[in-house]
Amino acid sequence: MKIRLALIVAILSIASSNAQTKYFISFDDTKIAFTDEGKGKPILLIHGFINTRTSWDKTALKKDLLAKGYRVITPDLRGNGDSDKPHNDDAYSQDAEVIDLMFLMAELKIRKYWAIGYSRGSIILSKLLTKDRRLKKAVIGGMGVDFTNRNWDRRILFRDAFNGKVTEVTKGAVEYAKSIGADLKSLYLQQKHQPVTSAAELQFVRAKVLVIAGHEDKDNGDPKALHNLIPKSKFKIVDGDHNGTYKTKAFSEAILSFL
Repeated sequence: MKIRLALIVAILSIASSNAQTKYFISFDDTKIAFTDEGKGKPILLIHGFINTRTSWDKTALKKDLLAKGYRVITPDLRGNGDSDKPHNDDAYSQDAEVIDLMFLMAELKIRKYWAIGYSRGSIILSKLLTKDRRLKKAVIGGMGVDFTNRNWDRRILFRDAFNGKVTEVTKGAVEYAKSIGADLKSLYLQQKHQPVTSAAELQFVRAKVLVIAGHEDKDNGDPKALHNLIPKSKFKIVDGDHNGTYKTKAFSEAILSFL
């Protein structure tokens, strides 16, 4: 019996890692790639900067969500992975990445959903919380309060880095992006037109929200200050740094408990 169960788990794991890539055409004819796995309540996973939907594949979180019977929808944000990578400003301005996610949920005919973001994915998710009433629960992971400032110095630093002005702080990120063949022009435009959700806007969020971060993760400001801006939100600190926390079992367990 134990051998049979182990075999079933192994087969499900292989199937998850080889999920079929699907596509839809968004509002401005940009092609967006995504995977759609499992059954049950739909949960949208939103990846971070210089990353793709595949960053979730080996995490405890995605495996646990599927094992618990959730439907897990994982897109490549425009400019990343298998999605189109336009090089014009209009393709990233006016919260285009957020609108893509709203169109994706409409394409899938989903009336209510939950969402989990990490790092820059949480910045996208924060704006999504102010725009889409279908979003009922959200997890903002790996992010502090600093993104609420339109003139956030870290955003500007990385915008300039992907436009050729590299510093010691940004050198590693640019080199990593080059090493994986990421589209540098698109990354520049993503930072240039990154959605800004003000502190005032966050105070009107009515969805249930968990703010969660690693204990060594302060690059993007204070996560507790972000939690304090969102009415009735929950707050959790787990072990980990910015690049590793979202992969951990503790991160997954905290989110599953919230959901």
